[in-house]
Amino acid sequence: MQEILNIAAYKFVAIDDSPVLREELRARTQALGLMGTILLAPEGINLFLAGTTDGVRAFLAHLRADARFADLEAKESWSAAQPFRRMLVKLKREIIRMDHPAIQPAAGRAPGVDAPTLKRWLDQGHDDEGREIALLDTRNAFEVDHGSFEGAIDWRIGKFTEFPPALKAHRDEFKGKTVVSFCTGGIRCEKAAILMREEGVEHVLQLEGGILKYFEQVGGAHYTGDCFVFDGREALAPDLSARSARASARASEDPDLAIKQ
Repeated sequence: MQEILNIAAYKFVAIDDSPVLREELRARTQALGLMGTILLAPEGINLFLAGTTDGVRAFLAHLRADARFADLEAKESWSAAQPFRRMLVKLKREIIRMDHPAIQPAAGRAPGVDAPTLKRWLDQGHDDEGREIALLDTRNAFEVDHGSFEGAIDWRIGKFTEFPPALKAHRDEFKGKTVVSFCTGGIRCEKAAILMREEGVEHVLQLEGGILKYFEQVGGAHYTGDCFVFDGREALAPDLSARSARASARASEDPDLAIKQ
């Protein structure tokens, strides 16, 4: 029985009341019996939650009642057991640490490509303009080792703050290609795509919703292995089944979570 609903969601939006919002969300998640991690920063919100279907959906309804989060989209998967041991709501400087303050996704997103379109491009070997596709994995090296898109570029970074210097070293390799950045749930590849455009890479798209949304919409086509996740499930297969059913405090206790997601 897959009774636990797991969601991952984020949104880049200006938040100027983080301490108050933290207490509100902490109370709401506790009342609904949810576990996981919520990160709040001036640039937005990033969350990983698990609980009963009713509890998770009630929380999302509450959150979306705030105009800032009305269009928040969540990636869903199911598990037989609760993958978190506790609930934390944390205040951060960035919801995804890049240490590059000029990048402000809330001020304007980079264009994206949805999963069905990317699959079609990979099937045909080029985008609709005839350009070669360069898939760029923006995750950490140990995550990539669990699985990635076939032929994806992997710069073996150890944390997301290493992405900007890696880009400077490799950006000329993208000339004449359409670059599609991707990550677990979309947050890293969104910042990465904005930075690439600012650095002069001409044709850049982010994979909307990341690997998890790709799995949800089209399965494992052109992908080899699993997708690492920062909770007790360890990794998800293309059918969104979990490798492990243990409970883990890893995501909620890891002080560097924001640089890994």
